[in-house]
Amino acid sequence: MAVDRTLQGLVLGGLVAIGLVWGGSYIKDAAQVWRDANRSVTVKGLAEREVAANVALWPLHYSVAGNELSGLQAELAQDEATIREFLEAQGFDASNISVTPPQVQDRYANNYGNSQPEERYSGEATVLLRTPKVSAVKAALPKTSQLVREGVLLSPNYEYRTEFLFTDLERIKPEMIAEATADARRAAQQFAEDSGSRVGAIKRASQGYFSIEDLDSYTPDLKKVRVVTTIDYALED
Repeated sequence: MAVDRTLQGLVLGGLVAIGLVWGGSYIKDAAQVWRDANRSVTVKGLAEREVAANVALWPLHYSVAGNELSGLQAELAQDEATIREFLEAQGFDASNISVTPPQVQDRYANNYGNSQPEERYSGEATVLLRTPKVSAVKAALPKTSQLVREGVLLSPNYEYRTEFLFTDLERIKPEMIAEATADARRAAQQFAEDSGSRVGAIKRASQGYFSIEDLDSYTPDLKKVRVVTTIDYALED
């Protein structure tokens, strides 16, 4: 009986020892997995491009004044025709030209002083050119003095400024995202080298918004396109 109990004790002790060894190894492996899973670096990648605008919006805002509504309407129509002729003479397609409905104001109704304006009515409208011929717009802009000589009273201000747009973003998006991702990976690799690690797989990634801005205030027809990506990379030993 004593021998049996001794044998049982040895077996039980062996099983406990094996369990402790296996459990310790499992805990060590689990700790290693947990440590590796939580080792990561978050970096940002930048991509920028300079592109040329491919659409121009050129609003030509004009105004007239008079004492008779019928005469006012005739002058507005005449100025519209003069502007259209000017634009077509510069090589722009008639299909790219539109006009806003005229706005007419009764100056007498809005006058609160003792003196009445010389002309009772004022009217204004805008002829808008939307065209892909950006270079042609830039060349024609200085020639608007010709319209003034023909009696068109232009009213340029910030609201009616010429705008240059870049509308072909979808074409360059994939390449710029790839550039930003590559830039982010270079930053992650530098961090990994400094910390004695290697860059692993991407854990998370988010694409920022694309921004399109004028290159500067003097060349609004040139644009700077920019995107920033944020990427989490795993770090490995």
